[in-house]
Amino acid sequence: MRPKKILIGSSNFGKIKEIKEVINELLPELEVLSLYDFNFKEKPQENGQTFKENAILKAKFYYEKFKIPTIGDDGGLIIPALGNEPGVKSRRWPGYEATDEELIEFLLKKMENVSERTAYLETCVCFYDGKNIICQQEKIKGYIAREPSKNRIPGYPFRSVFIVEGLNKYYDELNQDEEIFSHRKIATQKLILKVKELFEMI
Repeated sequence: MRPKKILIGSSNFGKIKEIKEVINELLPELEVLSLYDFNFKEKPQENGQTFKENAILKAKFYYEKFKIPTIGDDGGLIIPALGNEPGVKSRRWPGYEATDEELIEFLLKKMENVSERTAYLETCVCFYDGKNIICQQEKIKGYIAREPSKNRIPGYPFRSVFIVEGLNKYYDELNQDEEIFSHRKIATQKLILKVKELFEMI
């Protein structure tokens, strides 16, 4: 039986908005829910070694709680000059669950005397319905700025210090036309098209 609802397994307002917009565009018949619709604050233990492992872990965790087809995602910043840190530790990089401002400050301190500033923002989004697992990964290349932009998108601290290659603009300053560079939006669009194909077979 074809599902009527889909759950975004996140409490990050920015991610929820971005993912929901794509679902509404490509699968408008689905009712899109988030953890806020259930006032649910429990989180899975993110012990995966990769973004994909953590995304699957989240999708399965929230599916088992609500029995609603679920999208889980994980992503973060990769800086080759720092041994690919922070990677899966992005939010917990300082050793604890840091705020956006703490992460920006921590990152700029780490990069203070680093000349090679190439970096990647990477994401993996996964769908799970109790039977099928579908995942999509994407990344965008850029470099770390020496000071943050004046913008702040809540939940996306690294976007304010990430300059997008080819545009020479902070990620959080991209306009609507430039949002085609959004790695999460691209990944979500590709994922939802695969989910749509799956639904057509049900």
